[in-house]
Amino acid sequence: MTDNNIFKLNKPEQNDPLQEVLREGARRMLTAAIESEVASFIERHGSIKTDEGQKAIVRNGYLPERSIQTGLGDIEVKVPKVRDRSGSGIKFNSSLIPPYLKRTKNIEEFLPWLYLRGVSTGDFTETLKHLLGPDAPGLSPATISRLKQDWEQDYRDWSRRDLSNKRYVYVWADGVYSTVRMDDRLCLLVIIGADETGRKELLALLDGYRESEASWTEVLMDLKQRGLKEAPKLAVGDGALGFWRAVAKCWPDTDQQRCWVHKTANVMEKLPKAMQPKVKEALHNIWQAETREKAYKAFDHCIERFSPKYPKAMECLAKDKDSMLAFYDYPAENWQHIRTTNPVESVFATVRLRTAKTKNCGSRTTTLTMAFKLMEVAQKKWFRLRGYKLLADVIKGTKFVDGVKQNGDQKQQAA
Repeated sequence: MTDNNIFKLNKPEQNDPLQEVLREGARRMLTAAIESEVASFIERHGSIKTDEGQKAIVRNGYLPERSIQTGLGDIEVKVPKVRDRSGSGIKFNSSLIPPYLKRTKNIEEFLPWLYLRGVSTGDFTETLKHLLGPDAPGLSPATISRLKQDWEQDYRDWSRRDLSNKRYVYVWADGVYSTVRMDDRLCLLVIIGADETGRKELLALLDGYRESEASWTEVLMDLKQRGLKEAPKLAVGDGALGFWRAVAKCWPDTDQQRCWVHKTANVMEKLPKAMQPKVKEALHNIWQAETREKAYKAFDHCIERFSPKYPKAMECLAKDKDSMLAFYDYPAENWQHIRTTNPVESVFATVRLRTAKTKNCGSRTTTLTMAFKLMEVAQKKWFRLRGYKLLADVIKGTKFVDGVKQNGDQKQQAA
């Protein structure tokens, strides 16, 4: 992994995963604050008893769910109902969500989640003030701190989950660097897996020292220790040697596919700008070839054409020749998914943006927690792989030649 993997991205679109995290986080914070508020209300009236000596002020379900319009979009909230069994006329009204509140104050500049900055109690309090207005009561540090603890516990529970019933056909791995502190760079080691049904999910998210073999080995061994018995058929990653050495050690039977996006970027940086379009077109002709044989021919032609003037660029291309074409042994319908690490890149585009714009982040635990929550929301929108029905054949070890399933003497086009 090089510094080229730290992308400077444009402002995210409205539908980027962070917006979903913001909405979900705002909803959860509101829920926690309201629950704390009603608990305090009931406690204050705990001395009021019924004629039978029971507590008179008790919870009584919830009011109908309400939609509060915010700068982040609509947020659905439920306010608890409180029943007064003494007949004293005591009523509970949330000061956070007054009965007729429909729209919050402007929060266009609302930049919470503090972009992996270390979500401190003070940070969350400020976030809620932006959401509900500076005069909103009930924003206790204890409530906000409890939410942060809940999120950290969510990450801990997820990172310890049992994997004994899981089987992943493909995995995508990448290391994402985050400027957590000015003098310390946190590398997030990320693995996304596609199971036998073609559904993708976040498989691993840990921090590591750069992308060393030891760090990646720790990640893979952790998956095995939590019950992941079967190695994936194919791993997709960039050229970071630490990951591939770890794969060779922990998953020796797993095929290796180098990411074409990373490889193209590595080749381009060794070329003058004027030549980049021509070479990029030549690379495109390689990975878009219909068969491995045609890809080899395009590969050799590219090397022969550009080596005399740009030997370093072509050396960079040639060294991973076979692993860059591993996808030809898998269903053609899957090729668009397994030629690159895009499943990781697309999710972490937002993370990279935030960490690039933020200095003096908080703890590594907070960074991991916030990255996890970001991806937890993002994966709800991930699509199933094309040609997912063929994954059963991949698991069985059925041979594919140039993306076509070999069925005895017959060649059946992958469907």
